Amino acid sequence: MKIVFFGDSITDMGRNRDCAGQEIFCYGSGYPMFVAGSLYGENPVRHKVVNRGIGGNRIVDLYARIKADVWNLNPDVLSILIGINDVWHEIMGKNGVDPERFEKVYRMLIEDTLKRLPNIKTVLCEPFVLEGSATGTKDSETFSKFREIYKYAAIVKKLAEEYGLYFLPLQKRFDEAAERFGAEHYLYDGVHPMVAGAKLIADEWLKLFREKIEVK
Repeated sequence: MKIVFFGDSITDMGRNRDCAGQEIFCYGSGYPMFVAGSLYGENPVRHKVVNRGIGGNRIVDLYARIKADVWNLNPDVLSILIGINDVWHEIMGKNGVDPERFEKVYRMLIEDTLKRLPNIKTVLCEPFVLEGSATGTKDSETFSKFREIYKYAAIVKKLAEEYGLYFLPLQKRFDEAAERFGAEHYLYDGVHPMVAGAKLIADEWLKLFREKIEVK
């Protein structure tokens, strides 16, 4: 079973683009590495995990490269985590993607993929944010702008329900973990995962995968 992780820097996490024959360097230091480690640890030949995250990507960037990085690989499972840069790029440089356009392009990506790969199983991961050095404190004007991500998360959930895809909730889990141990231990700047944050995503993803997707 081939699994492709598709997204931005949260998925990318420093993966080596040229790692043929040395696949351990292909996964980066984020949640795809934890997922690969768990699945390969159980059976190193049952699954093939592929990381196609690229830092800085927005939904429009994923759509632009969907053929090269997903369709051409013909995966059995596609996992998408996107949204924070659609907000962040607007805050920083007025080059984000507004919610209406985000939904339109995400919908196109889903529909085009289902036409190309009608048997694919797709996981839509909820985008998330915590307070941090990039996002500000919870009572700051900056963080109030980052809270726009909640609108994008609602869109992702709606699309998953509409198309009968799998939805992976993450914001509540991050909120609970941050409340217990501190946000900085999970997302070092409010966006990018620390080890604990990457492991949290991987654990939630694997739970969904094993309960609803994987055929024993």
